[in-house]
Formats: sequence, C-alpha cells, structure tokens
Amino acid sequence: MTRMSTFSSPLLLGFDTMEKTLERVAKSADGYPPYNIERIKGADGDVDKLRITLAVAGFSDEELDVSTEENQLVVRGRQTDDAEREFLHRGIAARQFQRTFVLADGMRVTGAELKNGLLAIDLDRPQPEKLVRKINISVRD
Repeated sequence: MTRMSTFSSPLLLGFDTMEKTLERVAKSADGYPPYNIERIKGADGDVDKLRITLAVAGFSDEELDVSTEENQLVVRGRQTDDAEREFLHRGIAARQFQRTFVLADGMRVTGAELKNGLLAIDLDRPQPEKLVRKINISVRD
C-alpha cells in the first residue's frame, strides 16, 4: 500500500522539498532546549519582527553556534567535559543539542544575543512584493 502525503495533490506543484523538510524537522523534535517564538511589532507598525528565545543555561557564547543553512536556522550547542573536575554527584550533564527552524523565503536573521542563560535570535520578516505577470496565449489552428 502506498502512502498518500499531504503534498501529493496535483494542485500543489513543486512542494516536494517542503514535504522533505517537514519530515526532517518532525524527526528531530527533541524537547531540549525549550524555546519561545514571539512577534515584535516594529517601530513603523507594519513590519513584523520575530524573536526566537532558547533557554541555554550553562552554555557560554563560545559553546553556541547560530547559522543559516539554505532555508533553515540552525542553533547548535556543544559542552565538553572538564577532565580536571571530580564530581561527587553529577546532576547537570554536559550535553549537546541541535535545534532547527525552517525559515520562509526572504526571512533574515538580524542578530543574536546571549543574556542570563537565554539566547535571543532576532529575525525580520519583510513584506513580499505582489507580483502579477500576464501570460500571453498563442493560438494555433
């Protein structure tokens, strides 16, 4: 039996890469680190900005990496064990993570700030230009 996907409709042309991206993001749905996504109104009132805030307590800025790869925002954190320290009890593990956010076309990352264990990543969301193009119809008899 074949699997019918949401994007298999003949009316949705060229969305196969979006389906693959959604499947990849769904597979990496680990709950760590927790995050918020908020909309911030711009000064002019019509341009929206987005802020993604991740709880990354215990990570320094050298242990965090924020990058864009194709149409994705990728946040990676990597802590290393300090071999010189001897723990009597270890309840806080040194761990690593990768969190991926799919970005719409045209979205831009404007900055990132680490403060009090929270990593805030700002994105702007420019309004897309409406493009209407007239297609000529050729007649053949």
